[in-house]
Amino acid sequence: MGDIQTDGELILRTQAMPADTNANGDIFGGWIMSQMDIAGGMMAKAVAKSRTVTVAVDHIRFIKAVHVGDIFSCYGKVSHIGNTSLKITLEVWVEPVLRSNLASKDSFQVCEGEFTYVAIDDNGQKHKVVR
Repeated sequence: MGDIQTDGELILRTQAMPADTNANGDIFGGWIMSQMDIAGGMMAKAVAKSRTVTVAVDHIRFIKAVHVGDIFSCYGKVSHIGNTSLKITLEVWVEPVLRSNLASKDSFQVCEGEFTYVAIDDNGQKHKVVR
C-alpha cells in the first residue's frame, strides 16, 4: 500500500463493490458517508466506554471519486471531548484497483469530515464522557 499521510488511527477497511455505485458508476457518496459514520461510531464508543449516537456531521468534503474494487480505509482521531459529546475527525484513503489511467497503486485521500457523537446510557439518556 502507498504512503498514507495521516495521524489518525485505522478504524475500518473494506472494498468498494458494484452495489455501492451511483448512476455514474462511481461509489455513491452516501455509502462513503455511511462507512465513515460506522468507523466514527466505533471510535466514539471505545473512547466514551458506552453507547454513542451520531448527532451531527459537522462537515464532509469529497475530494476524489472512489471506484469499484478500490480498497477503502477510514482513519480517525478524537478532535474534541466535551461534557457529553465528542468529535471525531475522519479521513478516507483508497488504494485503487489497477486501472490503465493510474501509473501506480499508491493510496490517496478521497474524503474527510468531522462527526459529533453523544454518549448515552441504556435508556438513551445523555451522560458524561468518562476520561
